[in-house]
Amino acid sequence: MKKLHKLIILSYLRPFAATFFIVSFILSMLFLFKYIDELVGKGLEWYTILQLLGYNFAVNVPLALPLAILLASIMAFGNLGEQYELVAIKASGISLSRAMLPLVGVMILLSIAAFYFSNIVMPHSFLKMGSLLYDVKQKKAAFNIPEGVFYNDLDGYSIRVNRKDHDEKTLHGLMIYDHTQGNGNMNVVMAKKGEMFKSDDGRFLVLNLYDGVRYSENPGEKGYNERQRQTRIRFKEYGLKFDLSGFNLERTKEELFKDHYQMLNVKQLISKEDSLQTLLKSKQKNLDAYIEPTFLIFRRNENYTKIKADTALKWKNSDILNNMPATDRMVVADDAINSMRNVKSYLSTAKDENKSTNELLRKHMVEFHRKFTLSFACIVLFFIGAPMGAIVRKGGLGLPVIISILFFLVFHVLSMTGEKFAKQGQLEAYQGMWLATIVLVPMGIFLTYKAATDSAIFDVEKYQRFFNKFFPKKKD
Repeated sequence: MKKLHKLIILSYLRPFAATFFIVSFILSMLFLFKYIDELVGKGLEWYTILQLLGYNFAVNVPLALPLAILLASIMAFGNLGEQYELVAIKASGISLSRAMLPLVGVMILLSIAAFYFSNIVMPHSFLKMGSLLYDVKQKKAAFNIPEGVFYNDLDGYSIRVNRKDHDEKTLHGLMIYDHTQGNGNMNVVMAKKGEMFKSDDGRFLVLNLYDGVRYSENPGEKGYNERQRQTRIRFKEYGLKFDLSGFNLERTKEELFKDHYQMLNVKQLISKEDSLQTLLKSKQKNLDAYIEPTFLIFRRNENYTKIKADTALKWKNSDILNNMPATDRMVVADDAINSMRNVKSYLSTAKDENKSTNELLRKHMVEFHRKFTLSFACIVLFFIGAPMGAIVRKGGLGLPVIISILFFLVFHVLSMTGEKFAKQGQLEAYQGMWLATIVLVPMGIFLTYKAATDSAIFDVEKYQRFFNKFFPKKKD
């Protein structure tokens, strides 16, 4: 029995490892293609790009792991069925459910590992990847002055070079606009030749100019002269120094990103949910305290219904304003209008704040349930893939890949749809996040039963006989 367990486990782990890393690699390449514009041309170190890919590899586990489990299950039991090893196992008196038992234990271990990964590793990976990707986006492109166009990436300066030598250091025909004073194109330097090099620490660019002239325009004395004073200085050699700190990858503190809902574990999500619920109650209490004094006649009672106005007041006229002095009517009406405008503005602001807080609360609850749905999805997809492989009895990367992709598309579409509805408030968070699992569980039970009883669910003639009972053919 131990040898049989070893055979089944090894026949499963080999395709599982291969498919998991293949799918993860494809998803990492998709991430690379998505952010290729942010990475190319910025002079990033190779280890920085490798870090991004490593963090993205961890983030993609919720997509790669279920697909790998499903495909490996179909391939493993499809290979066993194709090579008649399942027939030999059943002939020896061992049922399919009993043969699947060692892999059920493996699935339980994988589910526990998946929960640990979702709860501990993924929030940390999201934090690292989010902060690093933000810093990469903020980094300027690598310093490189092109020929014939103005280069504006140096803060406060605009540089144009007619020609560069092959050493990329000697420049000819330079024009430099100095915008550091914030007064437009009032200062310009022109030179026939220049040489540039970086300081020893790489923080500054030093540009030595030769045979040129510097123009500057300034207001006249005391600012009353409409004409401007122009200064022209010719030079044989002139030096400029530019700060290159913007071209370096400056790391932002990760504490600025740690409160994002994707970067919290289960305990932190529960704490955040309580905080948001308390905030909503506090805002509702403040809203009631502001609104209720405004409406003295229609106040809420315990049943949240409108109570009747005070009938003890005796009015001569049904129109309340006509019971007041004519001189006070306009003042009272204006005061009532202003009061209603203030209430309307306050309600509009409170509505927007309540909507944004509820959206944030739903996102936290969606992320809370995501920590558990991944673990259960691993088990459910195994009980779909293993019996499906035993039924089709085809191994390799042909039919199993097609079947696994179809089932995974159903799982992924249901997951994304449920998550979207949950975030929009059309479904509760637990309903949206568990929608795919709830739909696929009956399918897994059905396939497991069919495989255990050796039912041929792909027998077309069987289905024809079934429908012929309800729709018999007419005899000629």
